[in-house]
Amino acid sequence: MVIYLKLAMLALITDTTAPQGNPVIRHVFTADPAAIVYRDSLYLYTGHDETPPGVNSYTMHDWLCFSSSDLLTWKEHPVPLHVTDFRWAKDGAWASQVIRRNGKFYWYVAVEHKSIPGRAIGVAVSDNPTGPFRDARGSALITNDMTTAIKSDKDDIDPTVLVDDDGQAYIFWGNGQCYYARLKNNMTELDGEIRTVSLPDFMEGAWIHKRNGWYYLTYAYQFPEKIAYAMSRNINGPWEFKGILTEIAGNCVTNSPAIIDFKQRSYFIYHNGGLPGGGSYRRSVCIDTLHYNADGTMKRVIMTSEGVQQKAGVR
Repeated sequence: MVIYLKLAMLALITDTTAPQGNPVIRHVFTADPAAIVYRDSLYLYTGHDETPPGVNSYTMHDWLCFSSSDLLTWKEHPVPLHVTDFRWAKDGAWASQVIRRNGKFYWYVAVEHKSIPGRAIGVAVSDNPTGPFRDARGSALITNDMTTAIKSDKDDIDPTVLVDDDGQAYIFWGNGQCYYARLKNNMTELDGEIRTVSLPDFMEGAWIHKRNGWYYLTYAYQFPEKIAYAMSRNINGPWEFKGILTEIAGNCVTNSPAIIDFKQRSYFIYHNGGLPGGGSYRRSVCIDTLHYNADGTMKRVIMTSEGVQQKAGVR
């Protein structure tokens, strides 16, 4: 019986599913997406909502990983990272992002600190995109006592990282106030002071990316949360607000964007409350196409139930 159960669990982990449209993952609640492209696949990293029905608070203990070569068929990998992998962390596996550098994969996560009141940002590392990941520092990278622009125990959340063309890495994060700092080459230490970015109605969920010499800072805007963005020719600003990118996601008051290019197309990844029994605390990741105008601005994204029905890279 024990052997049978272990084999059944392994089959579940390695099985592939082809969901019909959005949400793209349907057997489990997922939130706060991030993604990287490695070799011929897109790796999707998500939070994991486990909140019981009728409870209006976040229950999140680990992060999940899925991969796909066409954005239609998804493979689920064994859980690569738990809050308990950070011995200094208490709980709350909130938004995160993975980035590859120097042949390793670095996972920046938001958690609740055990001994320093408030949220904190940690970083884990692995030799593989699917893990297993381990705490890269043995301590938090950013703690609540390091940021004082506003008085909040939740202002150190939602990290997003960019390695610029010259090799300099930057981390952006925040709730109510957007912060950013340089990262050292080892990707596990800040390199200099923490600075702030002034953005209209910034809530949380920052995502930084670069395209054709433009820096894009996309974020959750107002509440309930739409998604808006700003652009700059310099990572240090000034940032020019460009307006709303998406309206409020269906059946969910929050949103958290990820933007990625994959096989000659651009994609906008987000979450909503679209699954049966879903909602603001039982969210689900979705993917729709993203298009740019000739001047580099992004066209407004239309959130759909159909999602990406055509295979990535096939026109």
